[in-house]
Amino acid sequence: MSPLTALLGDTLLTKAGEASTTDALAGKEAVALYFSAHWCPPCRGFTPQLAAQYKKLTAELGKPFEVVFVSSDKDQASFDEYFAEQPWLALPFANREAKAKLSKKYKVG
Repeated sequence: MSPLTALLGDTLLTKAGEASTTDALAGKEAVALYFSAHWCPPCRGFTPQLAAQYKKLTAELGKPFEVVFVSSDKDQASFDEYFAEQPWLALPFANREAKAKLSKKYKVG
């Protein structure tokens, strides 16, 4: 098991659906975890800025890096609505165990 699979679990969400973590992150030189939530006003303000920079950098550099959204949303519907606005990958909302481990590891409240 790769370190990223151990950290994030076996699958991530792409815009096309689920993909194995290994496949989704193959060839990436860096992976950023983006802890955010639909209900968080500062997050809602920052997400479009981050998305614009992500799109700019991936257009200029290709995709040597990836962002993975780690949701603190309270339900699947909120997660789905918020993830639809984001251009990167996401930890599946149902994987609350991985979300809890990540939040503890990186001290996200």
